[in-house]
Amino acid sequence: MASLKDLKNRIVSVQKTEQITSAMRMVAAAKLRRAQSDIIAARPYAIKTNEVLISLVTRTNPDMHPILRVREPKRGVLVVIASDRGLCGSFNQNVFRRAEAFIKQTQDRYEEFSLVLIGKRSIDFFKRKGIPIRKSLAIGTPSFELASEIGTDLINGYINEEYDELTIIFNEFKSAMTQILHEDVVLPVERMESDDEMLNVEYLYEPSEDVLLDTLLPMSLKIFFYRALLESAASEHGARMTAMESASGNAGEMIDKLSVKYNRARQAAITTELMEVVGGAEALKG
Repeated sequence: MASLKDLKNRIVSVQKTEQITSAMRMVAAAKLRRAQSDIIAARPYAIKTNEVLISLVTRTNPDMHPILRVREPKRGVLVVIASDRGLCGSFNQNVFRRAEAFIKQTQDRYEEFSLVLIGKRSIDFFKRKGIPIRKSLAIGTPSFELASEIGTDLINGYINEEYDELTIIFNEFKSAMTQILHEDVVLPVERMESDDEMLNVEYLYEPSEDVLLDTLLPMSLKIFFYRALLESAASEHGARMTAMESASGNAGEMIDKLSVKYNRARQAAITTELMEVVGGAEALKG
């Protein structure tokens, strides 16, 4: 049985851990509020831009722009967005499991394959896997500048025929407790079905279709990457807040159990001492 001193030390240790997890939960909650505001503001614009892009691409001859050309997917690139830090539950592991499943499923499809790793945790996880890494970046604070850097590199790579298909895996934020894992093909750009009623609508392009394509195609893809970074950041903070809340609750339960053990052990020690005193007094009387 643990001594009173050992139990007291364990209680103090768990109390300190609870203080740390509670502080981390509050920090994560504050960051989540900011990240949630960012994604709520950016998401409608990103979704509508993507809808415009798909509509435009469907009506456009693929030969009008190199981004629109569809090639046989012999060379693939997978973008994996994870976090820079840990202590966020299964947030990163879910991304890594999906990425590994994708790699396994497509190993016979692609003749060449490489990764774009976003977030320190994804870099640490995949750098020992022996898979070619095209680009790796820490996230820090998500910004359009970072999304633009990622987008520019990948767009140029597709135009220069360095790869034929681009897929991205990231978490979409729904709530602090719910994140939806996405696996989306980014390039080639999705085209609507030919029988879609919207295809019968004719558009006037100003200043011209060529100029619009040159501007909208790269910009819309960069906006997509920016949204993915924001979604992932909000999901990370939500997962961390939930994990730290659970850890704080578990620590509280452990403190209660240890306190009961400590009080029982202390009571037993006092009872033993009293019995020894009484026994000694009786012996003196005898």
